Formats: sequence, structure tokens, C-alpha cells
Amino acid sequence: MSAAAEATLSRDEAFARIRLLRSPNIGPVSYTQLLRRFGTASAALEALPDLAGRGGAPYRPAAIDRVEREIASVRKAGARYLFHDGPDYPVLLAELESPPPILTVRGDVALLQRPSVAVVGARNASAAAVKLSRDFATALAGQGYAVISGLARGIDAAAHRGALAGMEHGGGTVGVIASGIDISYPPENAELQEQVACEGLLIAEMPPGTEPLARHFPHRNRIIAGLATGTLVVEAAPKSGSLITARLAAEAGREVMAIPGSPLDSRSHGCNQLIREGAILVQRPEDVVELLVGFTGQPRSSFREHAPDYDNPLDDDRADIAAMLTLAPVAVDELIRQSGASAGAVQMALLELELAGRLVRHAAGRVSLMS
Repeated sequence: MSAAAEATLSRDEAFARIRLLRSPNIGPVSYTQLLRRFGTASAALEALPDLAGRGGAPYRPAAIDRVEREIASVRKAGARYLFHDGPDYPVLLAELESPPPILTVRGDVALLQRPSVAVVGARNASAAAVKLSRDFATALAGQGYAVISGLARGIDAAAHRGALAGMEHGGGTVGVIASGIDISYPPENAELQEQVACEGLLIAEMPPGTEPLARHFPHRNRIIAGLATGTLVVEAAPKSGSLITARLAAEAGREVMAIPGSPLDSRSHGCNQLIREGAILVQRPEDVVELLVGFTGQPRSSFREHAPDYDNPLDDDRADIAAMLTLAPVAVDELIRQSGASAGAVQMALLELELAGRLVRHAAGRVSLMS
């Protein structure tokens, strides 16, 4: 474990947190609820079999040797862990609802304290858009900004290269990947990813050795949006991942900006659509700086705050909650309202069902039964 982790956590508790998050059916929401309920990851791990049993299934936490192998892989990659309540964990990301509890990072974590802007866009970008992305990133890094992107082809790669070229004035670049910290993707950006890790900062949420699957990219996009004060979309088609990043940024109370493009080019339709829907039109790097200086969003409360009261639900409360669920997602607040049970009782019943593999969590605080 890293020295930074040991500064705030004992070695055993840090190990237990990694093991808890890697255990079956544990995600950011359930991880957070378990820590709130039991105080430590070690205590939560001891309670998992009983909780899952109350939800209707046997349970075994992640194997100790699996976690030991993961930690060895993180060390071999020259990376370290950041825990959600550690001193180096990015403050803006922590303001999201259910941010990643544990990140792995390589590079200069001091960049997480810099003013920041995400630059995203199309993989099959036009030559003009690639140049715009590179030029904007160089200028923003030259103004002291950390330029955040996803190390994809096209706009992302251009943004990282531009920021690396402009970092002599205190800025830099942060790359967020959908794979493990030791996996390069796409292959043609392997050299760029290594340069970002050596001269900037590389961040991964997935365990080392994880290949980038389609389902991982929305999680990566959420981190990109959460790390930045504002997100700039340079070029994007409708229904692209870049528009998802922009939507996530808006939901987090961050600024969304877009560079307009020709209506004759489908790769510009996403940016033009964003502007129609209220994104700020920008044409120069100075526009971005002017917009973000002093910007104060209204992000959701951090999951470090407002811990709910987790009382012990009665058995009939638990049965009532399970009976209210179907395959159709429903808001947790609606379950609380209809059941008449306390918020803590409902949350604990849902946690038990999730650990038993019977519950699926959806966006916007909704849940459903597993199909």
C-alpha cells in the first residue's frame, strides 16, 4: 500500500476497503452504505454473509489472494491507490453522488488541485477539429489549467498532446481510462498514455488487468465530467459518448461549452445540438478561461456528508420492499414513500437484496429486481 494511503488508513483497513469493493455485487452505492453502517471495511466484510443471507442468497467476499495479486499489479505498474476520503482524492469528483470509492493513479496528483477543464469529442474527428482541440489544450495548459480527457483517438488524443506542449506554465493533462491502470487502449495511443502517466496524471477506476469493455466507458466519462469545472465539446455526433460526458457535467452543476460547426458535417451536429440546448458557445481559449474563472456550480452533496440513519429494519419491512420491486426501475424515494418505512430501513433492505444478487441499481437513484 502507498505511503499516502497509510497516512490516513491502517494497512489492514486499506486492504479491507479494496477487498470490499472487489467483492460480488458491491458498487459505489453499496460500498458507501456499508462503510456508513459498520464504520470500517473490516467490519463490513464480516457482516456480508449475514446480510446477503437475509436477502436470500449465500455470499463469499473477494478472495484475499486475489486482492494481494491486485495490489502487487498496482505496484508493478508504478501506480498507487486514492481512497474517497483521502487527502489527495479530487474534491470536485467527491462532490458527485456516489463517486468512485477507490481510484488507481500514476503520475502527479498535484494536478488534481489545479483549475481544470475537460476537452472531449469525436474519435473520427476532422483535421480542423483535431487542430482546434490541440490548440485549445495548449493555450489552457499555458494558463495553468489541467486539461482532462479520455485518451481516445481523435479529439481526446489531440487535447492531451496539446496540453503536454503547454504545461511549462503550471498546467498539465489528466488522462482517464476505461481499463486497468496497466492496460493501454487504443494500442496506437500506448506511447501517449505512457507520456501522460510520466508527465501528467493517469487515472483508472477498474482493477489492473481489466480490458476496456463497452460498459466501462460511461463510468470513465462520468469521472472525466466529475473532475472538471467545465467540459468543452470540440466535435461530436449526436448520441455520442462525448454528449454523455456533457450531460453528466451538466447534472453535476458544471459548465458545458461547445465549439459550433458546419451543419453540413454530421460530426458537428452534436455540438450544435448542445448549443441549442443551452451549452455556452466558445470560439477561443480565452472564452473558456473567462467563463470558468470564478465559476461556482451547484453540485450534489458529497457522499462524505449527510449519512442516513441506518436503523435495523424489521423482517416484515424487508419482505414488503422486495414485494414492491419489479423489473421496471423505480426511485428509492418512491419506495420510501409507498412503504411508510424509514429511509434507513428501505436502504438496508435494498442493500441486502443487492448483496444477494437480486437487485440492480440504475441511474438517478432508481432500482429494480434482477432479470
